[in-house]
Amino acid sequence: MVTIKDISRACGVSPATVSKALNGYTDIRPETIKKVKDTARKMHYLPNAAARQLKTNSSHNIGVLFVDETASGLTHEYFSYILNSIKNEAEELGYDITFISGMMGRQQMSFLEHSRYRKFDGVVIACVNFESESVHELVRSEIPVVTIDYTFDNTSSVLSDNVEGAYELTRYLISKGHRRIAFIHGELTSVTKKRLLGYHKALEEAGIVPDESLIIQGRFHDPSSGRETTQKLLSMQELPTVIMYPDDFTCLGGLGELERHNLSVPDDISVAGYDGIDLSQVITPKLATWHQDAEEIGRKAVEKLVEEIENTRICEPENIKVRGELYGGYSVKDLTD
Repeated sequence: MVTIKDISRACGVSPATVSKALNGYTDIRPETIKKVKDTARKMHYLPNAAARQLKTNSSHNIGVLFVDETASGLTHEYFSYILNSIKNEAEELGYDITFISGMMGRQQMSFLEHSRYRKFDGVVIACVNFESESVHELVRSEIPVVTIDYTFDNTSSVLSDNVEGAYELTRYLISKGHRRIAFIHGELTSVTKKRLLGYHKALEEAGIVPDESLIIQGRFHDPSSGRETTQKLLSMQELPTVIMYPDDFTCLGGLGELERHNLSVPDDISVAGYDGIDLSQVITPKLATWHQDAEEIGRKAVEKLVEEIENTRICEPENIKVRGELYGGYSVKDLTD
C-alpha cells in the first residue's frame, strides 16, 4: 500500500508537506500542492481510513436500514431505485454506505448497537417496521437519522406525497367516467392510511359515496395477493369498473387473475397500479399508474443526512415532500366516450 512517505520520496518533499497538500493546507506553494496531488493520484494513494477517523472523529460511513418483509431484497423494483440513488449521492458527497443488520456473525445486535459498532456518522432508514422498539431506540439515539416515508418527532424525513398520489390517480379514473372504483391497498401502514385519505378525498369531491365493499386489504409487492384480492372482487354481484392496486408489481398478479376469468383489460374491466416502475410501461396494456420519484427520494435523504452530520449544531429537522407524476396508460377504458 502506498504511504505518505512513498509520495514524499517521489516528489522530493517532506512527509509533512505531503500531508499538508493532501489535507487542504494553504501555507505551501500551489505548484507543490498540484505536484503532490498528481503524484498521489498516479500512485493510487488511498488515505488510511482508521487514521482519518481518529483525526476527524468521522467514519464517512452512512448506515442504511432496509428490512423488506416481502423478502425481495435489492430486487424490489421501487426500493432498488431508492437504494441505488442513496449509494450514488453518498459517493458523490464522499461517504460510503453499509447496510445495518440485526446480527453480527452469530451474535444478535440491536440496530443501534450495530450502528455504534460500525461508527456510522448517520443512518438512512429506507424500509423497516417503524413501530419496532429497535427502530425507536435508534431514532432516539445520538446518531443523526433520516427516515423515508415515515415521520418521527425531531427527526428529518423524506416523503413521497402519498395523499396527493392516490388523490390524483383516483381523480384521473373519475375523469374517465369511472364511479365504481375498487381500491386494493397494502398493509395498514402510514403509507396506506395516506393513500386511503387521498382516495376518499377524490371520491368526496366528485360526489361519489364510497362503497366499503370495494376497499380490500392486500399486501404490498405481492402478485399472489393481487390474485387473491382480485378474486374477491370478481365474486361480487356488481363488479367494479376499475381496480386500483397497491403497486405495479402486485397488479401483475391481478392481471393474471383477470385473464384466468377471460376478462379483457381494459375492454371488460380497467386497472391502475402505483409506483410507476419501468415494467409498468412496457407490459401490454401499458399500465396507468402513479410514478414515485424514487431517485429523488434517495438523493434528498442522503443530502439532508450529510447536512445534519456536517452541521449538527445549526441544522434543523425537516420533512421533505417529493412530488410524483401521473402516468396515463391503456389499461383504463374511457367510459365518457
